[in-house]
Amino acid sequence: MNQVLPEPDQSGAATPLPPSEPNSLHALVLQSLDDDQAQEIVSIPLEGKSSIADHMVIASGRSTRQVAAMAQKLAERIKQGGFGHVRIEGLPAADWVLIDAGDVVVHLFRPEVRTFYNLERMWGFGDSVGAA
Repeated sequence: MNQVLPEPDQSGAATPLPPSEPNSLHALVLQSLDDDQAQEIVSIPLEGKSSIADHMVIASGRSTRQVAAMAQKLAERIKQGGFGHVRIEGLPAADWVLIDAGDVVVHLFRPEVRTFYNLERMWGFGDSVGAA
């Protein structure tokens, strides 16, 4: 089942993250993106479906500047969390940035680029992707 973070409620209360092992790389990625106000965060479990990673996380930023900043902060937080170095592709243009953290692959997009590539549908494996 794909996991989508719900929108904040009217009171502005913190949005709960989907279930994830505490102190895991996946939880760190989701928390970092939430902290940096990423939009439409989707987590697709790949374990048992693909050998490239255990999770694919897809999120949007409002501009190339925000996408680049989220990618750089995420890479630093992963390193500080003891998960090692990550590979980053696409940072100069920042329309679409790929962050390969090993067990978690993160795609950060500007909204128009995300709509064009529609990775959620491609990697959904028949699961419905949308607001929970």
